[in-house]
Amino acid sequence: MGILTGLQDSLSSLQVDSAISYLIAVLVPALDAIFPVLPSETAVIALGVATAGSADPRIALLVAAAAAGAFLGDNLSYFIGRRFGPAAERRFFATPKGKAARDWAERSLARYGTQVIVVCRFIPAGRTAVTLTCGLTGYPRRRFVAGTAIAAVIWALYAFFIGRLGGKAFEDSPWIGLLIASGAGFVISALIEAVRRIRARHRRRSRGDSGQVETHDPGDHQGEGHQLQHRNGVVEQDHPHRRRANGADPGPDRVGGPHLEFAQRDRQQAEADQG
Repeated sequence: MGILTGLQDSLSSLQVDSAISYLIAVLVPALDAIFPVLPSETAVIALGVATAGSADPRIALLVAAAAAGAFLGDNLSYFIGRRFGPAAERRFFATPKGKAARDWAERSLARYGTQVIVVCRFIPAGRTAVTLTCGLTGYPRRRFVAGTAIAAVIWALYAFFIGRLGGKAFEDSPWIGLLIASGAGFVISALIEAVRRIRARHRRRSRGDSGQVETHDPGDHQGEGHQLQHRNGVVEQDHPHRRRANGADPGPDRVGGPHLEFAQRDRQQAEADQG
């Protein structure tokens, strides 16, 4: 009970006129890009829950601060990948799981470009993998800035809106609204990740089927053609004297070539002498 009371007191202190609210809105999303364990989405949702009963226009500044923090964090991750490439790769992508995350990020960037930068905002751990990979691979800076700006605004509005809905629904118990809103955010992120995995699995299967046809069928036909050409060449090389001047078949008596002809003539001459 004491924990719930402390949580409720903490939420009540997160108001639009409190400097701590703006610090949380900026710092937590910014550092979450490098330290994914920080609950940036939960922090912004908590701000929405805490200010759900307020109509102060400064709420827009709070949302803008959250978007600015997200934008700064993404670009900080890009800068680290660009400036400290080998060290960043060892730190984040040294394990098999990290290498798989980077491979996925590179494939997604090559296939979808800026769309991945926007969507990865809602994928667990996808934000760090994509933003760092953009820096490591030298992704165009202007496109990256545009993508992260769009992603930051959408994400801040989404998280703050969910928090305000939860706070409005449970005005007497804002901690319940926080738990429900955070759970809703987790479910949405899980659904986005599930859709991504299903689509990726479907693409792998499609590439595997088409790749098998393209790899084996043309290669088999080409191999058969080379074998036939090789066999024809061997026949022509083994029997260079089998063609007459007019191209007709020399017949069975000359199958063996000139050596067999001399042998037959000698045998006929010997039979004639005996006769």
